[in-house]
Amino acid sequence: MNVGRSIQFFDDQFRQQLDAGEHALNPFEGAALPHLQGKVLDYGCGLGNLAVEAARRGCSVLALDASPVAIDHVQLVAAREKLPLHAELADLSSYMIQEEFDAIVCIGLLMFFDCPTALRQLAQIQVHVRPGGLAVVNVLIAGTTYMDMFAAEGYCLFEREQLRQAFAGWDLLSYTIQEFPAPRDTRKVFATAIACKS
Repeated sequence: MNVGRSIQFFDDQFRQQLDAGEHALNPFEGAALPHLQGKVLDYGCGLGNLAVEAARRGCSVLALDASPVAIDHVQLVAAREKLPLHAELADLSSYMIQEEFDAIVCIGLLMFFDCPTALRQLAQIQVHVRPGGLAVVNVLIAGTTYMDMFAAEGYCLFEREQLRQAFAGWDLLSYTIQEFPAPRDTRKVFATAIACKS
C-alpha cells in the first residue's frame, strides 16, 4: 500500500497551517474534547491541536501521525509547555497498539487506507479501549467527491451507516453525518461516532 501521496498532501497542508498560525480545533476535535479524560491515544493526530488541548486539561496523551511536519510541531509544543504529551512518527496503517487507553481518538485517518486495512485498524482501536472507556472515530463516507488527498492505490470511503454498525454493542453517545464544501464544487461527507465501551 502506497500512502506517500497522502502524507505529502498533509505535510504541505500542515506547513501552510503553521505558517498561517491556524491552531483552532476542527469541528470533530471540538466535539471530542469534552469526552476525553485519563490516558488518551490520538491516532492520527495531525498538528496535534486536540492532543495539546487534552494534555492542557490534564490528560496523559500519546499522539501518533505519519507526517514528520506534524510530529515535529507537536513535540515542540509539548516540550515548550511541559505537557504530559508524547508524540511519535508512526506508520498507522500497520502500527500495533500495545496498551489500553481511557479514550482513543481517530479523526480523519482511516479513509487513507485501503478498506481491509481501515477495518483492521478500527478493530484494533476498539480492542484497546478499556471497558468504560471511549472511542471517537471520524471517517469520510460515500458521497465524498473531493479526492485530491487520496493516493489512487488505496483509500476507503465508508458506507453511510458502516461506522455505526461497527460500534454495535457499544453505548453510542453520538453518531453524526456532516457535509462540507470542498474545492472545485466538490464535497466532503463525514460520519463521526462517539461511543463508550460496555
